[in-house]
Amino acid sequence: MAVLRTVQFVAMLNVALLAGAQQQVGEYQLKAAFLYNLAKFVEWPSQSFRSPTSPMVICVLGRNPFGSALTDTVEGKNLGGRTLAVLPIPDSQNASHCQIVFVSSSEQKRFPSILRDLKLIGVLTVGDTEGFASQGGVVNFKLEEGMVRLEINLDVAKEKNIRISSKLLSLAQIVKCSEGAR
Repeated sequence: MAVLRTVQFVAMLNVALLAGAQQQVGEYQLKAAFLYNLAKFVEWPSQSFRSPTSPMVICVLGRNPFGSALTDTVEGKNLGGRTLAVLPIPDSQNASHCQIVFVSSSEQKRFPSILRDLKLIGVLTVGDTEGFASQGGVVNFKLEEGMVRLEINLDVAKEKNIRISSKLLSLAQIVKCSEGAR
């Protein structure tokens, strides 16, 4: 089952990339698809959710670069029996109900304090700014040669008690925290 899901993930990304070449899929439409599919390969600790029926909440901290693409991508979908919701949050103090927090590059100057605040167990931090994962984020979307690549800080994921599928890890570049980042 996990292998099939990984194949589906990779196939979907390839289709999205090909569609991008043919239909000019925007960078953040593609990253929205990555974010949704990334969630399929992550296991959160049970205490990350208020109840067994709580939705999976994807929060966007800072300027929303997705426009409506992220909401459009997850609308009507569910993962593991949970509906998905997208919420903007004004600051990291409001992240306790989020399972995924996308930290916008508009918050780059505040990354150290934001990532300290988001040390909450079970909050998957995702960004798309150079050095995000090495500064203490869990996942960074890195654009290389027109393709989105993943950087994953496995040490931070483990600290947060978040399990990332080995299939997803095999597609990512594993990074460590830079000196003094934690």
